Amino acid sequence: MSRKLPPKKTRMRLMRDSLALLGMARRAGALAYGTGSTKRALKEGRARLILFAQDASETQRDKVMKLLRHGTTPRATLGTREALGLAVGSPPVSAVAVTDSEFAKELVAQLVVEPEVPVENGTRR
Repeated sequence: MSRKLPPKKTRMRLMRDSLALLGMARRAGALAYGTGSTKRALKEGRARLILFAQDASETQRDKVMKLLRHGTTPRATLGTREALGLAVGSPPVSAVAVTDSEFAKELVAQLVVEPEVPVENGTRR
């Protein structure tokens, strides 16, 4: 599912709107944020969308990617660790799991979602 990137101004507006939507999702109790909570949401089958920070370390990203190996949970990159943390009202975070399907659908519609990437032993092939 690859889409052409919109112009930069539009991308900035979409990122701002997506971060605002994350704040609403947090207030609604529809998020798990931080690597540990994101992994737990995936293990429990609650994650509907995984968001990674652009500047997330490979180590943190790989911890979550290991659990995505056999799953079909969509994933995308959104903002920096600091921006994600601010959006969800926490210190900087590398990963966020959206646990509500309606919030996830809205975010997927706004973001360029990464295609399914084969993962082996936690790393991309």
